[in-house]
Amino acid sequence: MEKSKEMDDEYYMRKALEEAHRAFEEDEVPVGAVIVAGDRIIARSHNLTERLCDVTAHAEMQAITAAASTLGGKYLTDCTLYVTVEPCTMCAGAISWAQLGRLVYGAEDVKRGFTHFAPQCLHPKTEVLKGVLAEDAALLMQRFFKKKRN
Repeated sequence: MEKSKEMDDEYYMRKALEEAHRAFEEDEVPVGAVIVAGDRIIARSHNLTERLCDVTAHAEMQAITAAASTLGGKYLTDCTLYVTVEPCTMCAGAISWAQLGRLVYGAEDVKRGFTHFAPQCLHPKTEVLKGVLAEDAALLMQRFFKKKRN
């Protein structure tokens, strides 16, 4: 039986969700990311802003840096970034500069997501798919912020 692109997208998004759960356990905002080249995960990360005391240490930024290091080059044109929550404008800028071939994200971020502020900031050739396992990602974020408020 041939795997569909949709099955692949859900598989890799589940890997990104595993990273988001790691962030949750470390008291970081639970966003996770993986970058795939071909059929292989070449980078994985989650938010590290608290641990590193660095506002730029978003899951996407960490994954892009790791993927570029793995591939030995700054352009990720043949890669797909899976991230559990819509990237912010900073991360979208990095995605553009890295010329990522494809971006797949789960939950929308109506407060800080790039599509609400700078929808044209991605590289023109970057394919975007939104909403993959969005409910799972949104529920994890809601759990995290409910825990923070209590």
